[in-house]
Amino acid sequence: MSKPTVDELRAWYEAHETQILADYFSFLKIPSISTDPAYKDDIRKASEWAAGRLKKIGFKVDIWKTDGNPVVFATHLVDPSRPTVLIYNHYDVQPVDPIEKWKSPPFEPVLKDGFVYARGASDNKGQCFYTLTALQALFELSKKVNLNIKVFIEGEEECGSTGALQMLKEKKEELKADYLLIVDSGAYEEDTPAITIGLRGIVTMEVKCTNSRIDLHSGVMGGIALNPNRALIQLLAKLWDQDGVVTVPGFYDDVTLPSKAELKEFAQKLDLDYLKKQFGLRAFQGEGSYTLWESNAIRPTLEINGISGGYTGTGFKTVIPSQAIAKISCRLVPNQDPKKIVRCITEYLQKQAPQGLDIEVTYDHGGKAIRMSPDTKLAHLCCDAYAEVFGKPCKKVLNGASVPIVADFAEVMGGEVAIIGVSLDTDDIHAPNEHFSLKQLKDGFLSMGRILGRMS
Repeated sequence: MSKPTVDELRAWYEAHETQILADYFSFLKIPSISTDPAYKDDIRKASEWAAGRLKKIGFKVDIWKTDGNPVVFATHLVDPSRPTVLIYNHYDVQPVDPIEKWKSPPFEPVLKDGFVYARGASDNKGQCFYTLTALQALFELSKKVNLNIKVFIEGEEECGSTGALQMLKEKKEELKADYLLIVDSGAYEEDTPAITIGLRGIVTMEVKCTNSRIDLHSGVMGGIALNPNRALIQLLAKLWDQDGVVTVPGFYDDVTLPSKAELKEFAQKLDLDYLKKQFGLRAFQGEGSYTLWESNAIRPTLEINGISGGYTGTGFKTVIPSQAIAKISCRLVPNQDPKKIVRCITEYLQKQAPQGLDIEVTYDHGGKAIRMSPDTKLAHLCCDAYAEVFGKPCKKVLNGASVPIVADFAEVMGGEVAIIGVSLDTDDIHAPNEHFSLKQLKDGFLSMGRILGRMS
């Protein structure tokens, strides 16, 4: 059997468990919020923390400076004839708002009932940390790690991966690999592992609807001035028909669907009772005649993420706002181009807008979708490793979420891709009270250790 074995990894973990938890907490304490420039120093600290960890293991480490946040790149290169694996994580996290919903400070990790509560506990510091810990164990338990390993840890996954995308263009040769492991996904269920074969792409944009230089008195101007709030709401309502089908011309032009044979490879369970209980979700909406699973896994979506305009503070202020704003995002499927989708939506809204209104759409960020074959050598290797650790077959899934850089990464590195991880829907990632269980931390460590062990 390839080394180290599950039993050897488990024994190593248990011998180091106290220090592992202390190091995990030290990583979580760094408020590496990437979307807010106020946390620039903390972003640097997080990148240096990850770099220091890799240096201690024995990697050659560089911190690549970018126009955005730094990328940590580390290598262990033994022989060009041996396989090369490239491992991707990110050290940045989402903002913590609404802070009042947190039961403990988001950057003061708390262990309660077997769960660690902190921003980034799961996404992605938890998964990044167990990856680094598995690498440490691999090097300590193996006489020789007969595998070329490259590690790429970025700091802007939560806000568009600007710096990472820059490095993909500038460092193409350094990033070549036979296998790419994106360690930023989840298990099928708490005790059932999964590898993700496809992710949707994403594009985000801001829509501004303007009708006057300043806010207007709603009595003096009421009945005269067209209210941008009302106009924008009416415009947005035209983006779908009553069955949830997007009405924007060109939106579906390039959509590519998996074959019937490929669909049979994917787990297609969607537990509505679980969603109702876990999230308090009561109303559901798919796309036309597609099932809810299909609408989430293989179809594109268009969503309104936020609307603002006028006065929304305490009390009342009777104004007709000068401007209304909406934040819109689309989840995309293979062959859809993010910038083309923005153009289609812009043209549609501007054409539908009442005369005189100014409609401005600003592109924020985007990334293409990726969908791999479920029958690659890497997919089988990862599935076998997960099955070995969890003691049950590994599922193959399509995920409706996005890791925008994955498609670009896959194109540059040129090899097989697997998106892996042990996060759960119940981890409350991006929400208050994000958490990760000690069991997930250990299972992730064991799984990554076995994947790398099988490769080497």
